[in-house]
Amino acid sequence: MMPADFLWGTATSAYQIEGATHEDGRGPSIWDSFAAIPGKIADGSTGEPADDHYHRARDDVALMREVGLHAYRFSVAWPRVQPEGRGRPNAAGLDFYDRLVELLLESGIRPFVTLYHWDLPQALQDRGGWANRETIDRFADYAEIVSHRLGDRVHDWITHNEPWVVAWLGHATGVHAPGLADPALYPRVAHNLLLAHGVATPVVRGNVRGGAAGVGIVLNLSPVEPASARDEDERTALIHDGVLNRWYLDALFKGVYPADILEHHPIEVETSAMGTIATPIDFLGVNYYSRAVVRMGPGGRPAQTRPAGEYTAMGWEVYPQGLYELLTRLTRDYHPPALYVTENGAAFADAPGPDGAVHDPRRVAYLEAHVEQAARAVAAGVPLRGYFVWSLLDNWEWAEGYTKRFGLVYVDYTTQARTIKDSGRWYSRFIAGERE
Repeated sequence: MMPADFLWGTATSAYQIEGATHEDGRGPSIWDSFAAIPGKIADGSTGEPADDHYHRARDDVALMREVGLHAYRFSVAWPRVQPEGRGRPNAAGLDFYDRLVELLLESGIRPFVTLYHWDLPQALQDRGGWANRETIDRFADYAEIVSHRLGDRVHDWITHNEPWVVAWLGHATGVHAPGLADPALYPRVAHNLLLAHGVATPVVRGNVRGGAAGVGIVLNLSPVEPASARDEDERTALIHDGVLNRWYLDALFKGVYPADILEHHPIEVETSAMGTIATPIDFLGVNYYSRAVVRMGPGGRPAQTRPAGEYTAMGWEVYPQGLYELLTRLTRDYHPPALYVTENGAAFADAPGPDGAVHDPRRVAYLEAHVEQAARAVAAGVPLRGYFVWSLLDNWEWAEGYTKRFGLVYVDYTTQARTIKDSGRWYSRFIAGERE
C-alpha cells in the first residue's frame, strides 16, 4: 500500500489528443508542419482530428471519473493560446483550458498542467525556434499568461516535457519536429530549454494563488548499462548516460553540465545562466519506459542492443526493475524534494474482441509489475508522491502516427467511440483498493 495521499493518475498531451488544429484561432505548430512532410509520419497522418478531445473534453473527464483517477496530467497547446507565439493571448484557447480545469475539479480530479509538450508555434520556429535565445523570453511570457489564468485553481505545474527528446530527436537526428538533423544544435537547444525552465519557474510560482505552488520539470530517464564488460562498452554507456540523464540532472540539481559530456557537446555558458537553470524545483517528474543497454557502435557512437526478453509494440524492452533502479539513484545522487512518475506505460496491438471488449493482458501485467517497483522504491525511502499512466487514451503517437496504442481507453478513430480496456478496469479496481 502507498501513503494515503499518494496520487494515481494518467497523462496526455495536447497535440496527441485535441484535434481542432484549425479552430478557434489556433495557430500552426511545428508538429503540424512536420506531419505535413511526406514520409515523416509512419502512416502519413497528422494530429487532426486525433481524439477530438477539444470537443469531447466533458466525456473524457467522465471517463477519468469512472476509472477513479486522483489526478490528470495534460498539456496546454502554446499555439492555441498564442497563435504566433507572442503577443496577446487567444481568448478562445484560454477558455478551453479554463473549462477543462473546471471539469476536472468538479470531478475531484487534481490537474497537473504541462506548459510545453513539444508543440512550438511555427512562427517561433521561423525565427530560429529553441536555437534562438529569444524563444526563452517568449516562453516566459506564455508561462505568465497561462499561469495567471489558471493559477487560482491549478497548483501543480510542469515547465517542459522531456527536453532531451526536443533537443536530440528534434534537432540532432531530425526524426521529430522541427526535423533538423544537425548534432551541433543539440547542446544549444538543450541549454535554452533548461534556461527557459529556470526563467519560467518563478513566473509560475508568482501566479499560483490560494495554495502552495508545486513547479517542476519532466525528464525522460533510463538506467544505462554496457552490453559487455569491455572497456569501450563501459565508456560508451557512461557517455550515453551523460547525454540522456546527467546532462539534465546535473544542470538542474548541481548547476553544472557534466565535464565528460561537454567534451562531446561543447557549449560556453554564463555562470548566471547555470544558476537560473538550478532554480530550486518542488518536484522532478520522471517518464520511464525501459532501460538502455548499449555498446560502442560505428564512429564510437552508442548503439542500443536488444537483450532477450519481452518487448512492446514500440520495440522497447519490458524492464520493470529499471524503475526502482532509477528512482533510488535519483534519490541517492540528486536528493529531489519530491518525485512523480509522470509517464509509464506500454503500446500493444489492441483491438476489440467479439464481445466488444478490449482485452489487453500484457498491458495489465506491465502496469502491475511497474507499480510493484514503485511501491518498492517508496519502501526504500524514495520521496515518490504519485504515478501517472501513459496514456488515458489511445492517441496520435508522434512519428508513429496512429499505429501505436498506449491507452487505458481504446479509441475508434473513425467514430471516436471510447471503450475502457481491461487495463483501465484493472487500474480502476487497483485505485479503489488503495483507497481502502
